[in-house]
Amino acid sequence: MIPQGINESKMNWQEVRIYYPQQWLLIEAVTARSESGKRILEQIAVIYTFTDSLTAMNAYKKLKSEDPGRELFVFHTSREELDISERRWIGIRGIR
Repeated sequence: MIPQGINESKMNWQEVRIYYPQQWLLIEAVTARSESGKRILEQIAVIYTFTDSLTAMNAYKKLKSEDPGRELFVFHTSREELDISERRWIGIRGIR
């Protein structure tokens, strides 16, 4: 079960860390850009907070399956910086 949404205001990562210390978060990139193979999240919306990573990842999977186009991430606020490497998918993904 996914908890109720708590915040949809736009913040940067440093603001998020202040408001949600020591928590697992499901976040969405509101504005982002690519630079040197990295994804830079300029504005973030906190969708949900969690006390554990397993619940956070299960919520991520559910939301991502419902809307694959959303740019969602799970991070713990103990991270000082977001280091997101972009992956290029090459090849066949399989039959759908």
